[in-house]
Amino acid sequence: MSARPAGRFTVPMPAQVTYMEPHRRRVRGLKNGVAVIDTEDALLVHRPGCPPTYAFRADDVEGLPTQAEGDAEGYVVVAWDAVDAWFEEDEQVLGHPRNPYHRVDCLRSGRRLRVDASGVQLVDTSETLAVYETALDPRLYVDARFVRMDLLRQSSTQTYCPYKGTATYWTAHIGDEVLDDVAWSYDDPLPESSALRLLLSFDGAKVSVSHDLPPEG
Repeated sequence: MSARPAGRFTVPMPAQVTYMEPHRRRVRGLKNGVAVIDTEDALLVHRPGCPPTYAFRADDVEGLPTQAEGDAEGYVVVAWDAVDAWFEEDEQVLGHPRNPYHRVDCLRSGRRLRVDASGVQLVDTSETLAVYETALDPRLYVDARFVRMDLLRQSSTQTYCPYKGTATYWTAHIGDEVLDDVAWSYDDPLPESSALRLLLSFDGAKVSVSHDLPPEG
């Protein structure tokens, strides 16, 4: 159901198909410090090309605009930004609900990674971490001790991944040339991605990245 599925079904997926399942955990939405949604009876709704969304019984939502969930009678949808913060149990959820079928597998690897920028070698090592994330191309991460960190400076750019955490970006300074945000790392990754802590990965659209990962299918 991903916008970029890694595999295929033996018959075409219906364009408007919806998959729903009971989300068996406590879900809360807080506004001005008050829980305006607090339920253990939410649904997790999956639609093609979209991240999962919550659906709630109408009487579990207090004082918020709602829209009927057309595929689940008696349930409504609340816009993500209608509340100040979302929680599952006591853990804040950022961006969108996490998909329980999305995995990030981090495997120690002997695959070689070489990175060059403006004629300068930034990385050349076979001590890497191979990251296989659902529906995404595999990536190699590398410890900073194998990187020319003297040529990298942390930038102000940050992005958030619901499965890995907050990424910090690095800009390359090579002579007079500045290459923005060529690499990223996770200072404090989420528990399921803890193996990524302080490792770097490089953007092949901004620098030359070569590796021996399997080619795209």
